[in-house]
Amino acid sequence: MLRIFTRDGDRLVLSTYDENDPATHIGGAVWYDLLSPTPAEDKFTESCLGVSIPTREEMSDIEPSARLYNEAGSEFMTITAFAQFDSDPAKTPVTFILRNNLLVTVRYAEPRPFALFEMRARKSNGRVYGTGELVMVGILEAFIDRLAQILESTGDEIDTISREVFRNKVKKPTVKSRDLQSLIEQIGRKGDMLTLARESLLSIVRLTSFHQTAEAGNSKAAKDMRQELKVLQRDASALSDHASFLSNKINFLLDATLGLINLEQNQIIKIFSVAAVVFLPPTLVASVYGMNFDFMPELHWGAGYPWALGVMALSAVLPYLFFKRKGWL
Repeated sequence: MLRIFTRDGDRLVLSTYDENDPATHIGGAVWYDLLSPTPAEDKFTESCLGVSIPTREEMSDIEPSARLYNEAGSEFMTITAFAQFDSDPAKTPVTFILRNNLLVTVRYAEPRPFALFEMRARKSNGRVYGTGELVMVGILEAFIDRLAQILESTGDEIDTISREVFRNKVKKPTVKSRDLQSLIEQIGRKGDMLTLARESLLSIVRLTSFHQTAEAGNSKAAKDMRQELKVLQRDASALSDHASFLSNKINFLLDATLGLINLEQNQIIKIFSVAAVVFLPPTLVASVYGMNFDFMPELHWGAGYPWALGVMALSAVLPYLFFKRKGWL
């Protein structure tokens, strides 16, 4: 799908276009948004701007030289974006192409920041997005705002997990172990989310650094743009540091949860070990009097049966009291 936005006063509006007339919106277009484009839409955009639209495979390349480069007077910049945060978080590449104050975005998913920016840009009496460069900055701001919300909600959920790990009041070992296993799954999901957030933030930092280097001119507008990019870069770096802090906390919680599971398992093993030691002496006594020798005086002794039961009970109680005294139980 191809959407072309033009400037109408102080806001952006969605325009119609004619695929058979490549020159239709060259004069008034500010932003070409390609969402899962067809070959015909790629060709139409290329004919309008005179640039080659990268393929999905080229966008997914992780090499810096393939993600940030200049070609034919245009800047090609690709970031890693967050998509489907509320259902199944995944990363997707988003490419920004700047040429003659026109912006082309190429994407194969629908990250929420695009919808948030579009709502913001369509409002009247708001910020004027008169160039493609300003549109790109607005989209990056929307991405950073969205990532800040994600990190904030993830931090709150991590605090909840921490309370469940260290203040679990469940007494039954099997139930408690099952709860801890569920917490490990939650910790794993939060760890994956933080990894994706950090990757996205680092790609934004790289993009802003690259564009600042490419930004030329000493005019007031150019200086203001460089200042805005520096602010974006600082915000993204600060959020990346916060994501690193949360990742360290996640690793600590994972180690603590695994340690608690090991303690629970060791407790169960200890119970079986103590039971085996307690019942070993009575078993030995019973085995002695279960031997089939012809000459065993106790077999004809009237008090032999209660005597054997008493010895077995005493041999079971004494190890138990010894373990209790040592504090092993």
